Amino acid sequence: MGNNEYKSPVYGIVPIHIDKIIPNHYNPNAVAPPEMELLYDSIREDGYTMPIVCYYVQAQDKYVIVDGFHRYRVMKEHPDIYEREKGMLPVSVIDKPLSERMASTIRHNRARGSHDVDLMSQIVKELHDLGRSDKWIMQHLGMDSDELLRLKQITGLAALFRDCKFGRAWIPAEDEMDKWDEELSSLPKDA
Repeated sequence: MGNNEYKSPVYGIVPIHIDKIIPNHYNPNAVAPPEMELLYDSIREDGYTMPIVCYYVQAQDKYVIVDGFHRYRVMKEHPDIYEREKGMLPVSVIDKPLSERMASTIRHNRARGSHDVDLMSQIVKELHDLGRSDKWIMQHLGMDSDELLRLKQITGLAALFRDCKFGRAWIPAEDEMDKWDEELSSLPKDA
């Protein structure tokens, strides 16, 4: 393999102590209690079969979770798992800027078919605040323009629509205005 050839992060899984791993603030994935119990049972019976995906923040000497928060939670919440694994989690490390990491989290969750709409709308807002275009957001989060529009509407923030070009169909033509004025003037005053 040449030095410039791409190598997927999964080929470099490393054991990291859970004390050095922290959740991100933008995970839109939610797991119901029965599924969390099933995840615990799975890890108890089969061990960790999938790594936690993180990026490394050198200034804090911490690994921030991109994907795998619930596998992380199992170790945090179940002493038997923590003891058996000696507090170590398998981690696949990616190195990307914040907006790319957010997109990675969304892609991981959407590929599994699970994400919270309110949190997704907040992520769209944050990506927009980071300067990402609608086109970039749609391309990297795997959504179409209708879904992006719905997520923007949830936040209720006009700033998310600053790059949108709207038609003028809502502005009535002058002759239509005249008709409306005539109709309004012909209505009884006590109506």
